Amino acid sequence: MQTFTDSFRISDEVKSALASDKAVVALESTVITHGLPYPENVRIAQEMEAEVRRLGAVPATIGMLDGLVHVGLNVDQLEKLARTKGLHKISRRDFGPALALNWSGGTTVAGTMLVANHARIRVFATGGIGGVHRQPIYDISPDLPELARTPMIVVCAGAKAILDLSATLEYLETASVPVVGYQTDEFPAFYSRSSGLGVSVRVDTPDQVIAIARSHWGAGSTSAVLVVNPLPDQSSMPRNDIERAVQDALVEAEIKGIRGQAVTPFLLSHVSYLTGGASLRANLELLRNNARLGAAISMQLSE
Repeated sequence: MQTFTDSFRISDEVKSALASDKAVVALESTVITHGLPYPENVRIAQEMEAEVRRLGAVPATIGMLDGLVHVGLNVDQLEKLARTKGLHKISRRDFGPALALNWSGGTTVAGTMLVANHARIRVFATGGIGGVHRQPIYDISPDLPELARTPMIVVCAGAKAILDLSATLEYLETASVPVVGYQTDEFPAFYSRSSGLGVSVRVDTPDQVIAIARSHWGAGSTSAVLVVNPLPDQSSMPRNDIERAVQDALVEAEIKGIRGQAVTPFLLSHVSYLTGGASLRANLELLRNNARLGAAISMQLSE
């Protein structure tokens, strides 16, 4: 029987970087397939890769095409994922059917972490993690248990603002996932710098992130180290404005009967509509910002 990694198609650039212990940053692809509209989706994917390269690291955007797991998508593959409608959203549970039935789709935070860990990539930059939903409270993203079991440095702008941030932090604490505030004492609220919720520790430099990660894993822990990186001041949105839009979007989702994996893309899209595109612009900036920090951490780790 073939192993999971037999399905991997690692680009020559990524393969060479991994073989020589150079800096590599994993990037997810549901932001391309489900998170943003075309052409913003392919544009931001290319911009994130450019930010990683600008600091000297190698980007490894991960996704699935025709039942194969690609680690390091090329330009044509990114474009195909960005343009194709009805693609699958692939988390940890979905790789079995995806491989068996030759699916194409974007890998979620959990799905990307699973692949990156198998490929020996230690740093992953994304937008916002999934978490505990506001309603129903038993709707918990697979991202959280993945963070609890996969040793990796994950850079994000907190959890998506549509979620129950307090409950999400409680889950992370229970799962022994360090929540490291990068130059902040607060857990970012995705579109906003402030949530009123604290982090487990603050750091101010990439080498402090790496020191914490090494000590964490050296002590026998196998969970991820979650680095939360707030938006720059000029891009941050008022928390109250976002909260009003989220509440309206939740009501609309309930009226339309939207459930399961369709909830998050719907809510993000509706919040963007209600804010006149301001949340979309903030989303794009936080993705670039996280790619930069992921690259800085990966460069320091490789040295």
